[in-house]
Amino acid sequence: MLTGCSPIGSIAADARGGDVTDEAGLPAILRCPRCADGRLYLQRAGWICQSCSSGYPVIGEIPWLFAEPQTTLFEWRARLDFLLLELDREVRVLRSELAATTLLPETRRRLELLADANEGHAQRLRRILEPLGLGGSQTAYETHLALRTRLPADQGLTNYYVNVHRDWVWGEAENEASVALIESVVSPAHTWGRTLVLGAGAGRLAYDLHRRARPALTVATDFNPLLLFVAREVTQGRPVELYEFPIAPRRLEDHAILRQLAAPEPVPPGFFLIGADALRAPFAAGAFDTVVTPWLIDVIAEDLPTFAARLNGLLRPGGSWINFGSLVFSQAERALRFGLEETLVIAQQAGFSDMQLREEVIPYMASPASRHARRESVLAWCARKERPVAAPAAHSALPEWLIATSLPVPQLEDFKVQQVATRIHAFLMALIDGRRSVQDMARMLVEQRLMAPADAEPAVRTFLTRMYEDSRHRAGY
Repeated sequence: MLTGCSPIGSIAADARGGDVTDEAGLPAILRCPRCADGRLYLQRAGWICQSCSSGYPVIGEIPWLFAEPQTTLFEWRARLDFLLLELDREVRVLRSELAATTLLPETRRRLELLADANEGHAQRLRRILEPLGLGGSQTAYETHLALRTRLPADQGLTNYYVNVHRDWVWGEAENEASVALIESVVSPAHTWGRTLVLGAGAGRLAYDLHRRARPALTVATDFNPLLLFVAREVTQGRPVELYEFPIAPRRLEDHAILRQLAAPEPVPPGFFLIGADALRAPFAAGAFDTVVTPWLIDVIAEDLPTFAARLNGLLRPGGSWINFGSLVFSQAERALRFGLEETLVIAQQAGFSDMQLREEVIPYMASPASRHARRESVLAWCARKERPVAAPAAHSALPEWLIATSLPVPQLEDFKVQQVATRIHAFLMALIDGRRSVQDMARMLVEQRLMAPADAEPAVRTFLTRMYEDSRHRAGY
């Protein structure tokens, strides 16, 4: 049997001898995320599809099974590069503020603590994310601001950073309550078998379920490399040191705290971490007995009816879908912001029945160093796959002209509007020379026939106000 987060050699051995009937065999259930059909086999360079010959690297001992693996790797590498530049900029700002002579002693201590912590934070992030291959980038900070990656703003490297401390430092009450709520909706006769945790984050829930339920195999996927690499280290019994930056520090010393992330014990055999997109899950149809979706279905970039059908396809007949989390759908279309009653109907339409549902209030992100803690009303359900449903078309986050980069870029209507807006934006930014006033800039807009006299000055003032306010906030990464 393979061990958790197995090194490439032991996975290779299983890949050579694995059988689709082998309950513990990871290679038996892997499928190409690009063609969605071919089985994957492991070579020295990584995983290769037997059907379409697509290749997928192993990054930091973790299979990198994205439909566009190199593009995804480039995007995370760029995001990390930007993060390190931003941390360096933050340290320089803090050091410059320390030069003031009117600071309170307590203020000076706080700024010194934050400057030192941000320097250490950058070093530790660089070290743990080294498998991404950072280094040597010549991209300027301003270029990163202009050419953001296509990763959504709420799915960057550090947007779920607090979760790593919740999972592996101070979140025992929340972690225990989460597992207990899931166990309360699962029948004692439930067969966990092969278990998939989609969107596993830093891995604590998947780790706890694997230890307590002892599935034949647990696969935990996420697309965030920082979360995956932390989970890799900690679940293998290798503690990690990372700074916590509480939102509302209780004391001066709580503004930055160096924490040691550690698991109670190394994860038992049969536990695997995989880098993957939940919308292009690299697994065979019917591969799993149990699929767990923690804090996922309301934040994923796909409507729930389609995603629920994808979950159906991953389960064997009679398999179980376990969902956990609150329901806060925030799609642009109001019709897709489903409530609980609609969600339950959608689950039935997607082929699920016999749903056992429970809601409880549990602790949420209750760091002892922060006043920003709360209790969250959380839902858990376990539903059985009663029947198969039609498989949705393969998800594509990007249009073909962005994937096949030799194709012409279409003149979309939104692009045309943005072209005009960008020209005006660039024109206004070029007018900022340290001498011109708002009135001067407005007058030049009128002279260029870009705006009417009555509108120009308020428009320039609004534009510059927004630019000033944006400059006062840290950019997302």
